[in-house]
Amino acid sequence: MFIKGNKITIRAIEPADVHLLYGWENDLEIWKISYTQVPFSKFVLEEFVNSLQDIYTIKQLRLMINSTENGETVGCIDLFEFEPQHNRCGIGVFINKNYRNNGFAEEAISLIKEYCFKILYLHQTYVHVDVSNTASLSLFEKAGFEKSGIKKQWHKTGKSTFEDVYFLQCIFTE
Repeated sequence: MFIKGNKITIRAIEPADVHLLYGWENDLEIWKISYTQVPFSKFVLEEFVNSLQDIYTIKQLRLMINSTENGETVGCIDLFEFEPQHNRCGIGVFINKNYRNNGFAEEAISLIKEYCFKILYLHQTYVHVDVSNTASLSLFEKAGFEKSGIKKQWHKTGKSTFEDVYFLQCIFTE
């Protein structure tokens, strides 16, 4: 266990998680929001899971989310584009579709923000949310993120179509 909340725990990634990651990373429905265009092999995922997961070295960190009720792994949360010089990083959260709408993502964001601000001593975290993704927009606004900009035609959604993306920030104040 790494961080314990009421509904979830957030923990380090383990070799046993490869089978879950293989399914999630190769789910075409998720590729749109994960910027994925090619499938991941089990070998590549095993190498990733077994690699050094030091945020200061690789500038990212993937953590797994487990339900405290039954111990099931329900999703993952990522810190990415970690910039220790500027005290910031991006956050991405994924909850398996079978476990959505249970408050897991909201609690995971709250716990990871606490980790970012009180352990990593970051000044801010940020997210990118497609303007059409109203559920994620609501989730992050509820978690204290504020819209600070819009990236015009940022995500390619088809051969010649693009979608705007909101840029939201959560700045730490004591």
